[in-house]
Amino acid sequence: MPKSKDLRAPAREPTPFAQLNAVLAPLVGEARALLGDNFIGAYLQGSFAVGDADRYSDCDFIIVIRRDLTPEELPPFQAMHAAIHEIPDNPWRNQLEGSYAPAEALRRWSTTPRDPPGEDRGEDWGDPGMSGAPARAYPFWYLDHGAKTLVRSEHDNSQVVRWCLREKGVVLAGPDPRELVDPVPAEALRAEIRHTMALCATLELEPMALAAWQVFWVGLYCRMLHTLTIGKVASKAAGLSWAQGALDPVWSGLIGRAKALRKGMAEAAHPADPDDVAATRAFVRYAIEWAEHRARTQAAIAQRLALARAGTPRFDPRGRGGPGRGQHAPPAFRPNGRGRRG
Repeated sequence: MPKSKDLRAPAREPTPFAQLNAVLAPLVGEARALLGDNFIGAYLQGSFAVGDADRYSDCDFIIVIRRDLTPEELPPFQAMHAAIHEIPDNPWRNQLEGSYAPAEALRRWSTTPRDPPGEDRGEDWGDPGMSGAPARAYPFWYLDHGAKTLVRSEHDNSQVVRWCLREKGVVLAGPDPRELVDPVPAEALRAEIRHTMALCATLELEPMALAAWQVFWVGLYCRMLHTLTIGKVASKAAGLSWAQGALDPVWSGLIGRAKALRKGMAEAAHPADPDDVAATRAFVRYAIEWAEHRARTQAAIAQRLALARAGTPRFDPRGRGGPGRGQHAPPAFRPNGRGRRG
């Protein structure tokens, strides 16, 4: 438990945007009234917690509850979120995204229990908040960006969300989030990132039709590679800037265009450029290989250190026993997707 002097208290003005605060106030107030003794706390995670949020950012919230809501208890919450969508003259009314997370399930990530009581999900279930991904862990009641209704989704049941909430979460109401979420080890964060990278590729990076989605995928993979490297979650802007300097320069133009296009710009609603779509798919293949190569390199280093501690002779760094200097990043794929450079 954090020391009392370090406790994060509820923020009077949780964000720099008065209109967003005017949306968050009824969200927290109404949810608290509806939940009664079932309410534990309400928090912001995502960009408004880790940094670099702007006028066009999603506002990611987590409402922590003692026990999960049953489908029969859901109608007043659906009505509340629909009403928030009708707040007049407020652009933030449809930019909320978040979940109602049962405290026991939120404390640490686990695959058990997988399904809510009486809500068994079959093998054909596809997660509506994760592009149809199969069931893996407990699904919270989730509000997608722009949506009016809550659905079951594992979107926020992740190590990334837990890390953001525990380490950077903004308190809207309730106790310090460090009292609710166990520490997330860096290796657990990295393992989830590698899983997410592979899953998104399996789902074929859809949707991709609009420019906004194409740059989203570039930004997401840059951010994931950044997390793999530093073992913590930083902002999207930080991930893009890091990637532009750390990855093969062949991707600099693609990453630069992703940095320049913001969600609120008119160009974001235009059809994605076919060349950038092809380059994005090639970049994702490169990113996955980069991540796999990094994992192999780190495993080899760990093995060498373990052998050294045990008194076993080290591998010859000039031989085949381990990675040498300059071997961390794999050869880049060409942006046009025609394979590696020769």
